[in-house]
Formats: sequence, C-alpha cells, structure tokens
Amino acid sequence: MAEEELPLNPIPPPPLLQHPLPPKFVEVICKSSGRTRRFAAGTEAGFAIYLINKKLDIGVPLALHIEAVKEGEEPISFGPTAVLVDYGGGWKLETVTEVEFAGVLKERVVQPTKVKIPKSIASSERAVASQPGISFVYIGKIFLAIIFIFVLATVFTLALENLPTLILFINSSM
Repeated sequence: MAEEELPLNPIPPPPLLQHPLPPKFVEVICKSSGRTRRFAAGTEAGFAIYLINKKLDIGVPLALHIEAVKEGEEPISFGPTAVLVDYGGGWKLETVTEVEFAGVLKERVVQPTKVKIPKSIASSERAVASQPGISFVYIGKIFLAIIFIFVLATVFTLALENLPTLILFINSSM
C-alpha cells in the first residue's frame, strides 16, 4: 500500500504574538489595608471603591477614588463611572484615602468655629436648657393660647350679632 500523504493546510498557523494578551483582571492596591484586590476587566471604579471600602476594618481610612500612578509621572484619576484599565509599563492602580486627600481639602473647607458659653450661666441652668422635652410650663402656655383664641372668637361673634342693632342706632340718630 502506498503511504498516505497528509494534505497541506492552506492556512498557515498564526505567528507567535509579540505582545501578550491583556489580563482578564486588573489589580488595585489598597493603601488603607495594604492588600491587593483583583477586579474583572471592565469594572467601574466606583464599584471597585464600594467593594474595597466594604471590606475595610473599622477605623481604617476609607478609599475615595482610584489613581494610576507611576514614579515620575502625573497620576491618572479614575472617576466613579470610569472603567479600570491596566496601563502596564510600571503603572500601578492605587486607592487614594481620606488621610492623603485631607491636605488638599483643608484649604477649601471652612473650619468650624467654637462657640463659647458664658461662665455666668450656672451649670444647673445649662442642664435644664439642654434637656429637650415637654414641661408643665409648655403645656400651660398651650392651654392659655387656646383659651385666648376662644375669648377672641366670642368677642367677634358678639360684635357681629349686634352689628345690625348698632347700624340702626346710628341711622336713627342722624
């Protein structure tokens, strides 16, 4: 029998790619916890921040946004709806925390002023003034207001009932 010859494939095999395929995930370094979190390619930055903050311990500064950083380069900030992208070549995705961002906000935020309480007010008076609630004086004022409303309504009713008599008296004297 004759040896079977394999037919030649008209489509040559693809050449080896010089650039590797992009990863199926992006890594974000959380500065608060020091951990690296992985997210699927195409994840929005706002969702990533939500998940990072959700896993932080109590008392740890929260992440505000994500930046791509590279030594000697200006950082690239990702907005809440921006898709996370790995730029490669030394670029790393890192979170920016409240502590780091505090120096920037300090200049723009109006600092609250302290209210000084005069020393002439006795401590017992301050305690009474700071206790919200309904007192007997408050209820007494409400009842007094209701009684005043009824007295005023009675005076107007009597005036309107006697108005025709008053008009006849004025017309007869003229």
